[in-house]
Amino acid sequence: MTQSLPADTLNLKSSASTRPRLPEWLRANLPLVQAQRTYNQTAGTVQQGALHTVCQEARCPNIHDCWTRGTATFMIAGKSCTRGCRFCSIETIRQPEPPDGDEPERLARAVASMELSHVVVTVVNRDDLPDGGASHYRLCVEAIHQQMPHTTIELLSSDLDGNWNALSRLLAGIPLAVFAHNVECAGRLDTEVRDPRASFAKSLEVLRRAKQSRPDLLTKSSLMVGLGETDEEVTEAMRQLRSAQVDLLTLGQYLAPGRPGTRFIPVQRYVHPDQFHAWADQARQIGFRAVAAGPLVRSSYRAGQLLSEARE
Repeated sequence: MTQSLPADTLNLKSSASTRPRLPEWLRANLPLVQAQRTYNQTAGTVQQGALHTVCQEARCPNIHDCWTRGTATFMIAGKSCTRGCRFCSIETIRQPEPPDGDEPERLARAVASMELSHVVVTVVNRDDLPDGGASHYRLCVEAIHQQMPHTTIELLSSDLDGNWNALSRLLAGIPLAVFAHNVECAGRLDTEVRDPRASFAKSLEVLRRAKQSRPDLLTKSSLMVGLGETDEEVTEAMRQLRSAQVDLLTLGQYLAPGRPGTRFIPVQRYVHPDQFHAWADQARQIGFRAVAAGPLVRSSYRAGQLLSEARE
């Protein structure tokens, strides 16, 4: 039995050679002159520090919104990932270069230079490393904290390929405000959307174990829509996340980073902002402490504001 999509959803049928026209609510505005200066300063800090940002590597549509505010989400452990998810534009390599031993210090200097009050550090999957990269992730967080002890830090972690000992060592005493890990999509779509080594169940277990290990930390996850899920599957995914005591949630529209016919999964629907508002209301009723939901919302979108809302 097939399920009809709601009336406020824009369904898509695109050929292999054309990209569907974006609806009005998915068009981002470019920054004004003063904001552009701040954007350029942020870009300069990232470049001078030889750092990578998920804003650039994942082609985030909010890069101007965030960078004109002087904030950025740093991506550590290299710019290549050992996994090949069909929603992600980050380069896939089976055996990337070893993590750069100087990266923690360079990262800390960049955070200090930008005088960030909240910083998001995200990672690439490092299945080539025995601990999945956990020890390097920890060094980066500790370096930031040492230089900027009053800056709150959010780590958007990989699943460490289910290495629970590595997860425990990563979290033990680490100076984090938020531990995040994304389930990405409704579980039914795992095999179509994510790398075979990833799954909704494994991601949920990462979040559950993180909360058990460090109940003082806020945990966070993110869902993309427009991949073929139903509205009911989104609600069910939110319920499962709350069953793992996840505190913070972001929901956003999937936008294919490449043209139709490439390896990227095509967009199945563009969801109207009203539906995002409805999901946000549901999420708060279910028990999430803070929610960001909208067509252009991404996992680290205005992360500092979400943390403040949760603390209030």
